[in-house]
Amino acid sequence: MEIILQLYLLPYNPLRPVICFDERPCFLIGDHIKGLEMKKGEVAKENYAYTKHGSCCVLAAIEPLTGKRFAHIRPQRRRVEFAEFMKDLADLYPDAEKIIVVLDNLNTHNFSSFFHTFDAQTAAKLMDRFEFVFTPKSASWLNMVEIEFSALSRQCLNRRISTITELEREVLTYFKEREKKQIRIEWQFSRDDARKVMKKHYVKVNPKNEKL
Repeated sequence: MEIILQLYLLPYNPLRPVICFDERPCFLIGDHIKGLEMKKGEVAKENYAYTKHGSCCVLAAIEPLTGKRFAHIRPQRRRVEFAEFMKDLADLYPDAEKIIVVLDNLNTHNFSSFFHTFDAQTAAKLMDRFEFVFTPKSASWLNMVEIEFSALSRQCLNRRISTITELEREVLTYFKEREKKQIRIEWQFSRDDARKVMKKHYVKVNPKNEKL
């Protein structure tokens, strides 16, 4: 946690961009009975009955200090989807010495996924481009992309979308508009805040922290 909080305090450095990444499952839901069309002064109404069309996954990354966003929409989230996403992400930062990615400890989120997906030479070159910083267990709130996913759920995915093609179009358009507006995330929770709010956990690790 302290490593991540320190990362969030660093000034913008194009040679070492800090990126927040995660994946979000999405269910594809359609109408069983067509709803009532929207009328002037009223919201559209949908029938309670719906049809299920499977699921897919949104893989997304945001650079909080610039508002730069990037996403893939895929039917699954396996090693190959993670590796291909990171390869495309690396292409967006050709001049970066190291791309620092904050992400969780999902078993596909590691460099071995590169070697499962690409030949060894390509995988090794890609591995050298990245530095992964993992969030602690049960601490997804430390990853700023979760704030972006929350906005996505409320403003874009709060309705029925029945096909992966439609969902991809809506999600990518949503991210593109927010990037164009340069909507950034201003992180407020510091290491000093963490030591106050979570003092009992610090004390559990080391009793000397009782004096904090």
